[in-house]
Amino acid sequence: MSKKIRIGIVGCGGMGGGHAIAIQSGTGNAVWNGNNMDVPGFDSAATTDISQLLELAGIVDIKPERQEWARERGMKVYPDYETMIADPNVDAILIATPNHLHKELAIQAMRAGKHVLCEKPVMISSDELLEVMKVSEETGKVFYPRQNREWDQDYLIVKKIYDEKLLGNVFNIKNKIMGSRGIPGDWRGVKAYGGGMMLDWGVHIIDRMVAMVPEKIKKIYCNMTYITNPECDDGIQVTMFFESGLKINLEVGTCHFVNEPLWNVYGDMGSAEIFNWKLDGRMVRLETWDERDTTPIMAGAGLTKTMAPRQHGKSTTVLPLPEFDFDRNALYANFAKTCLGEEKQIVTCEHALRVLRVMEACFKSAETCQVVDFE
Repeated sequence: MSKKIRIGIVGCGGMGGGHAIAIQSGTGNAVWNGNNMDVPGFDSAATTDISQLLELAGIVDIKPERQEWARERGMKVYPDYETMIADPNVDAILIATPNHLHKELAIQAMRAGKHVLCEKPVMISSDELLEVMKVSEETGKVFYPRQNREWDQDYLIVKKIYDEKLLGNVFNIKNKIMGSRGIPGDWRGVKAYGGGMMLDWGVHIIDRMVAMVPEKIKKIYCNMTYITNPECDDGIQVTMFFESGLKINLEVGTCHFVNEPLWNVYGDMGSAEIFNWKLDGRMVRLETWDERDTTPIMAGAGLTKTMAPRQHGKSTTVLPLPEFDFDRNALYANFAKTCLGEEKQIVTCEHALRVLRVMEACFKSAETCQVVDFE
């Protein structure tokens, strides 16, 4: 068995506490349950037992109640960050603090000889990430962006449809993340701390499209809303135009009380929709284009043949969404094996840099109310 990577966690709030329980248990899966962390255990989508690769060295947090929470669960609590990164028994640091602290904490850790796994957004800006990448190169230490939603099953279904042309050539993809609770009532609603939906969910939805589509992005348009929070964007709408003509529409909203489908995929040979994270959905695939006996339908005050639905079973086939095995713990495992020199890094700094630059183009577009040229 390979040597385990002993990892310390800085920031033991919602995300950091989840990481602590997940690594301590080896399942990689932790969920927030009331005022505590609960671990649902292994499932078919979490095939890697990360306890074989990672070991929790301890945590550090500025809040006494979080320190006590960790001690109650048998976790070592360091008095401060400097003590943690000075510990020779710590191989790596997982950064789960407010966003504005990521850069300095990462640089400190790498200069102390530690690898770094950093929560998203890895940095507030592309310039900050370039600084961190330079230190990573100088020290020879791994800096790994934890952009984990590249392993979400709903996204992997869409990626399979796109990659394998299950619906022909895809010309439009829509991904909408909708909720009704506003920005969480913590630092995520404070601009100085790196709050707002672009730096929260926006990272994920942009990251996945940049990872999936191997094309240049020609133009970007973005609109931001400030409905529930006057300081930070509580909603974003992004349109990405790719070199081939593919258009991707992304949306995050926190003031929606009726949700639209999570995903829509449109190809020249069919369409697909995923309604929710439970993966309720379907594909409708074209079998024959010519349907001569189209019956007009009433559309408002008039008839239409153009918008009359096709007859399933005659010119189209309704199919379930594709199924496949996947490993929800793949990022944890790849981070550990990258640190051990056994694998190449999957989520690279170069990829995270491109994602940040797309996000910066989105901020510019929203500020100017104009379409922005990108690559």
